[in-house]
Amino acid sequence: MFDHVTIRASDRAASERFYDTVLAPVGIERTRASEHDAAWSEFSLAQAMGEKPVTRRVHVAFAAPSRAHVDEFWRAGTEAGYRDDGAPGPRTVYGPDYYGGFLLDPDANSVEAVHTERDDPVPDGRVDHLWIRVRDTAASKRFYTTIAPYAGLELGVDQPSHVQFKGADHSFSLIDDERPLTEHVHMAFPAQDDATVRAFHAAALAAGYEDHGGPGERSVYHPGYYAAFVLDPDGNNIEAVYHGKATRSAPSVKVTF
Repeated sequence: MFDHVTIRASDRAASERFYDTVLAPVGIERTRASEHDAAWSEFSLAQAMGEKPVTRRVHVAFAAPSRAHVDEFWRAGTEAGYRDDGAPGPRTVYGPDYYGGFLLDPDANSVEAVHTERDDPVPDGRVDHLWIRVRDTAASKRFYTTIAPYAGLELGVDQPSHVQFKGADHSFSLIDDERPLTEHVHMAFPAQDDATVRAFHAAALAAGYEDHGGPGERSVYHPGYYAAFVLDPDGNNIEAVYHGKATRSAPSVKVTF
């Protein structure tokens, strides 16, 4: 699964109310509230500011235990005055048993609750998938193919306007449908050790991608948080992180996400 997915909001308090309202009916409760962010399992939300602008036009889907939970997600949101982005129902274009409902958060990101009956479903309450609209799917595919060995990813769908990468219990899709691009989303992938984090960073830089924070411990998150960051072709912040060792000889480094 994702280690975490972070979006930034124009009004953190308003977005927190939205996610509390719509995720609770799916069985997803808030797991963290700090000065830095709020989190619901691996999904987190922070305030946009300065060089960390608002996340726009990302699509995030959460796994729901049943179709009734999808219905309740949508009902809770619309009754609270949030905008509909697609009433609950089958979406057989995505799969024969795919059942989803869609809402817009206060910054117009598309948020979905989804239930399927497949043999290997994403665990209930986790991020099932993301859709990210990109400028050039071929360029984005090259980037994610470069980091795939270190981020636990493999190529799934491979079409000119839709490229999907899959990991254990999650996926994300790169979409080119001539609609406005996704902006400023942060995805973090779990690494098995410090060396994998360093290899992730080195491979991206060797391929010409932009550094956004070299390998090192970010103890502001917790002792032993060892991560590196690079930017994808559309400027999204991509991380590999290992949560292992609590102490290292190297000093902590500046936080970038």
